[in-house]
Amino acid sequence: MNSEAQSLGGLVVETNAINVIAESERTGEPRSLFWPWCAANISVLGVSYGSWFLGFGVSFWQASLAAILGTAFSFLLVGLVSLAGKHGSAPTMTLSRAAFGINGNKLPGALSYIALVGWETVLCSLATLATATVFERIGGIHGTSAKLVGFLIVVLLTMGAGVLGFSVIMKLQKIITIATAVLTIGYILLSFKEISWSAVSAHPEGNVQTFIGVLIFGMTGFGLGWVNSGADYSRYLPRTVSSRGVVGWTVLGASIAPIILVIYGALLAGSDQKLNDAISSDPIGALTTILPTWYLLLFAAVAILGLVGGTVLDIYSSGLALISLGLKIPRAVAVGIDGVIMILGTIYMVWFAENFFYPFQGFLITLGVPIAAWAGIFVADLFLRKRGYDESDLFDSNGRYGSVNWSSVTLMVAASAAGWGLVTNGFASWLSWQGYLLEPIGLGGREGAWAYSNLGVAVALATGFIGHWFLGRTEIAKQESA
Repeated sequence: MNSEAQSLGGLVVETNAINVIAESERTGEPRSLFWPWCAANISVLGVSYGSWFLGFGVSFWQASLAAILGTAFSFLLVGLVSLAGKHGSAPTMTLSRAAFGINGNKLPGALSYIALVGWETVLCSLATLATATVFERIGGIHGTSAKLVGFLIVVLLTMGAGVLGFSVIMKLQKIITIATAVLTIGYILLSFKEISWSAVSAHPEGNVQTFIGVLIFGMTGFGLGWVNSGADYSRYLPRTVSSRGVVGWTVLGASIAPIILVIYGALLAGSDQKLNDAISSDPIGALTTILPTWYLLLFAAVAILGLVGGTVLDIYSSGLALISLGLKIPRAVAVGIDGVIMILGTIYMVWFAENFFYPFQGFLITLGVPIAAWAGIFVADLFLRKRGYDESDLFDSNGRYGSVNWSSVTLMVAASAAGWGLVTNGFASWLSWQGYLLEPIGLGGREGAWAYSNLGVAVALATGFIGHWFLGRTEIAKQESA
């Protein structure tokens, strides 16, 4: 048994949390990263993204190009953060302290926690809605009862794996990847006949601003949703493994399924306007309408497994992020707290929210801006460091990383402010304040051509990276000479 694990009813529960992983526990190869990242992103939700991409007003070819570029680039950021995990053998939000200071890192840590809990709630909600749709089509279980079945399955699998921890998650994700891949291929074969190329090709091309908007939407929906947890799954690797391997296997595992599924989803949605419209209210359940009844139970399996692959990583990483804020609780307890929040959020999304897509997009873009700013700072910090992280000082506010790095904190706030000023969210009244810079800098205001380009996400990322590249050099040199 792992020296940092304990037994619960015969099951091994990981007790490592935000600490640096001991050298004796660092095992494995970079290729092991393929499984958790593929399982987390192989969900048929990717098919629904194809519909959402077209909804921006772009052609099939533009949607496909945006899927390839946005997914690959955003997961390259995840791969680079994973590289920090290999170097520092600690979770993402622990290593982020080097750039922000021990207490200063509570700002990105809190935002990371909110984003991760938000994502696990979204995925749990989707699985619940999809399962209910399947059971209602099969017959025998309807309404609230059908939703409760899916809800309980996802909650039990997610919280069970999250509590048990890293080893169980890595094994589970391999099983999910293989099973979901086989069942997804079945879905594609059965639904392929629904594609009408004449209807797909009739979608007109969008302008440059629209293409940028869908490209950035893809980035926030895929890689930027995971960038704040990249190191959590590479921290158990030996520091001697290939850095290229760590980045490469992360990017390959995370990108391959979404790219294929988004493109296929654009083909399906572009062929059937009724399906395209239905996806906005039930993104996965709507996909069952083109399946034969005999495949519905298998589709329920692929929907639940694909989404559980994401919720498991989210709840594990959110537990680590919560502890990094200073809570002195065991990792398993942190997962339990996150699970309660996920349950309450899912109940609201499934039983009370009128529409799924609009609050989802508002959530993605609003939190995507500061997460992008943090990612730019973190990646620049990684490139600037010539030495490894000092393990003890990552937990000492009097150490070389200090209590608060005001340069990084201020930069993140400024980059976020600039980013929010260049995005718009008409999906909720409380988000109407965004987009305040679009008119002053001549981009046409909140109703202009750039209003829905989501430009602020890219600006926040670039501002964070470039700003820290120049402003952080002196401080990093001082830290490494201490």
